[in-house]
Amino acid sequence: MNPRQLSIIAGLSYLVIFFAAIFANFFVLESLLAAPLETVQQNNLMVRFGAMAFLVAAVFDVVVAWALYLLFKKHPLTNLSTYFRIMHAAIMGIAVFALMLTVSLTTAAEILKQVEIFNIMWLIGLFFFGIHLILLGKILQKPSFIVFFLILAGTMYLLDTAAHFLLFNYDEYSSIFLALVAIPSVIGEMSLAVWLLVKGGKSALKE
Repeated sequence: MNPRQLSIIAGLSYLVIFFAAIFANFFVLESLLAAPLETVQQNNLMVRFGAMAFLVAAVFDVVVAWALYLLFKKHPLTNLSTYFRIMHAAIMGIAVFALMLTVSLTTAAEILKQVEIFNIMWLIGLFFFGIHLILLGKILQKPSFIVFFLILAGTMYLLDTAAHFLLFNYDEYSSIFLALVAIPSVIGEMSLAVWLLVKGGKSALKE
């Protein structure tokens, strides 16, 4: 498989991850947090689809890790970067177990407890993912615009997880941390996906 094909696979996989994560996070998790018991009782199937969407995202995370590894395997940091991304995917896959337990629970407190467990595991996974993004930025080196936002996003993931664990009053600053993570992450990773689809791997074919 040539570099161009690998780049396209990585780019398309990124798009699958984006759409799956948007549905699972903003439709399912937000519904569970806003109205836990009503969501489970009235939209049980949606919760199941949400858990499946997170699982699909974890699977394609591994696909991206594999494709990026083959694309940049000559770089000394590639192995380490790949390991951190696979750790993130593995933790996310395990976290889905907690989310799936919500579909059979009968009280809001029990449901929210499982969602909290899921979120804690997700935060741990994102800590490793942040390290991956920082390393990936150093591996890519260019385009500088994408590299900057990947490294910034990775740093913000680390900072956000640390803040969750260390700040007693994190909720007071949650909207600020959300913006600090979301903005560079969306810009950096979406730009990377587009770059992989449009230009990735072409220079290697000319060599």
